[in-house]
Amino acid sequence: MINSTDFRTGLTIEYDGGVWQIVDFQHVKPGKGAAFVRTKIKNVETGAVIERTFNPNEKMPAAHLETHTMQYLYEADGVYTFMNTETYEQTELTREQLGDALNYLMENMEVAVQQFKERIIGIQLPNSVSLKVIECEPSVKGNTATGATKMAKVETGYEVRVPLFINEGDVLRIDTRTGNYIERG
Repeated sequence: MINSTDFRTGLTIEYDGGVWQIVDFQHVKPGKGAAFVRTKIKNVETGAVIERTFNPNEKMPAAHLETHTMQYLYEADGVYTFMNTETYEQTELTREQLGDALNYLMENMEVAVQQFKERIIGIQLPNSVSLKVIECEPSVKGNTATGATKMAKVETGYEVRVPLFINEGDVLRIDTRTGNYIERG
């Protein structure tokens, strides 16, 4: 059990029937009344962020997450197969379990799969991925300094806003946390 006064950024707790990670916390000691802990917590499964206050003597169980490195193998009928790189065991995940990660997932990519009590609750992608542009409007010479953008479709089917000088066949680095174009690479 973890006392709310021991909260730290990145700590995972069991709260309200789910697994939550502390994003931000602040110990508050007002002039009148009892002290409390103001927190921002993020649901590890859904990604929802909420603000909660806890009494300083409130205790809750720590959530111990296991992380395994897995390699994405293939997709068949909406089921995505991953292989544990240490044990070679295969695990299947659905579209719902992967969520936005599908925008960046390529065959043979290694990801970190998080488990809580033998149940997979999510995957962590690398911070950026390199994807090839398969469809976009042609670029026009001289359109580099205006700051204007256009839409480009990459090999996973994801559409991203890019500068006007990007062409089909270019390889782009995309930030998996925000979904934004980083650079042509």
